[in-house]
Amino acid sequence: MAPPSQLLIATNTLNRLVKEEASYHKELEKQQASIAKLEQGGGDENAEYTLKQEQRGVEETKAIFPQLKSKMQDALTKLEQQLEQDKGPGDQSSPGEINKAKDTIAATLQAIREIS
Repeated sequence: MAPPSQLLIATNTLNRLVKEEASYHKELEKQQASIAKLEQGGGDENAEYTLKQEQRGVEETKAIFPQLKSKMQDALTKLEQQLEQDKGPGDQSSPGEINKAKDTIAATLQAIREIS
């Protein structure tokens, strides 16, 4: 079996970052829902402490997004460069890999817009 092409490696890297970004958004939504629930009906004696912990978690999650956006932009640039290199003669990428790379670029641009 032939080793994966550089284009496929760059595509998979960017896909992983997009999935990671989506995961952090889901985590943030869960944390915010938990905070809302605690603010409405915090009946137990630890509610105030739990609320502070959840708020700290939200702030930590939000702090990840700028770093993640930067990583995504770097990986996007590398993928675009690799895509340009593979257009020349002797390209080693299949049409399927090229299409997957283009789809990944589109998904990444959408994810970056959501972060901003």
